[in-house]
Amino acid sequence: MKEWNQKVGGIGLRARAGIFGGTYAHIDIALEFASWVSPEFKLFIIKEFQRLKQEENEKLASGWDTKRVLAKVNYKIHTDAIREHLIGKFSFEKYVYASEADMLNIIVYGEIHAEWKKKNPKVEGNQRDNGTVEQLVVMANLESINAMLIGQ
Repeated sequence: MKEWNQKVGGIGLRARAGIFGGTYAHIDIALEFASWVSPEFKLFIIKEFQRLKQEENEKLASGWDTKRVLAKVNYKIHTDAIREHLIGKFSFEKYVYASEADMLNIIVYGEIHAEWKKKNPKVEGNQRDNGTVEQLVVMANLESINAMLIGQ
């Protein structure tokens, strides 16, 4: 191995003779060599890779669910407060909901939903579906505070 490495100028492979000697390789080279030597090992590597990718996908999917829960956590409290304390005082109830939502969207996302949708026509969902966890936590807290203020 040492002689071959010197002749071809191998990179990522080192062979050393002596009492503490041995052949050392970059992990990619070692795994490829082991896969070539042992079909059982190659199958193990493939199965382990598939398991890790599935686990990663499950974690990503659960992150989306968590974000949606954060987005919805105080929405009902907020809309109930609008219905109980503002509807009836104004003549166009759908505009009352929209104006309160627009106010919070401007605070958290920097623009109303209609503007965001114009800029992102191909993106699925809405601002909350695509918001960061931090934005959703802020939104949930603002909805709760706004509901309390509307009640007062």
